[in-house]
Amino acid sequence: MGNGASAPEAPAPPMAAGQKPPTGCPMHESSQQKPAHAISTSATECPMHESQRQPASDCPSTAGAGCPMHESQQNQPINPLNNEMPPNQLPSPDQPFALPVDREVSTIPKGGTGDEKWVYPSQQMFWNAMLRKGWKWEPDAIEQKDMDAIIKIHNRNNEDAWLEVLKWESLHAHECGNPKLLRFGGKAKKFSPRARLRSWMGYELPFDRHDWIIDRCGREVRYVIDYYDGGGADDDSATFVRLDVRPAFDSFGAIFDRARVATWRWRAEFGIGFSAPVPAPAADGTKEE
Repeated sequence: MGNGASAPEAPAPPMAAGQKPPTGCPMHESSQQKPAHAISTSATECPMHESQRQPASDCPSTAGAGCPMHESQQNQPINPLNNEMPPNQLPSPDQPFALPVDREVSTIPKGGTGDEKWVYPSQQMFWNAMLRKGWKWEPDAIEQKDMDAIIKIHNRNNEDAWLEVLKWESLHAHECGNPKLLRFGGKAKKFSPRARLRSWMGYELPFDRHDWIIDRCGREVRYVIDYYDGGGADDDSATFVRLDVRPAFDSFGAIFDRARVATWRWRAEFGIGFSAPVPAPAADGTKEE
């Protein structure tokens, strides 16, 4: 995601209802099984990127050892805001098709800035990031239109996650009316205690996990986001992924918030005649009517 302030662009149009996700989409794959044509040798993390003022490396992400440009890129520091290398907009070796390099501006405000928004990666950046993380495809197993669908799913997931964060943050609107996303990182193989407990009860494990650090007007608050396979597009929202978004159990305030929201859900479920003063986050991150 970029450092430069940009006017928000029109978000990409949602995918058609009932449309199936593209073969090899890393955000849709279960962490337990992957098709033969898409094999990951490392953690599958959504590569949201941040543009930096320093120039991106000129070496393709899959260049072999000994390439001086590759070595210079390796020596560049990891961006602490997103745990990613600097953006790479260059085609990779033997790339089967050209990919767009344009980037969409999100609605998510960027912490540590004035009015800047986080910027999503281009299709080319996403492709290079997947190669760097070990993704491989058989010949003709993926097409350019699949990358377009992957980017739309990726961006939609993050917009939905931010809406869920805002529901939680509305509990603290009296102290901060403008929370921002300060930094984030992927922890695909480090399952949260909640995810492990659900798996012991017979539910699937999430295929990805992100930790988002929110700037609550000077106070840092960590959120855990688990990504679950949605099992196909929802007829109304064309959603492929279910999100479980909640504050991390790392402070008394977060424990109190989660207990309060759990009580609201319990009373609403059993019809005790209670109305929450603010919209309660959905139990699994899906939108509530």
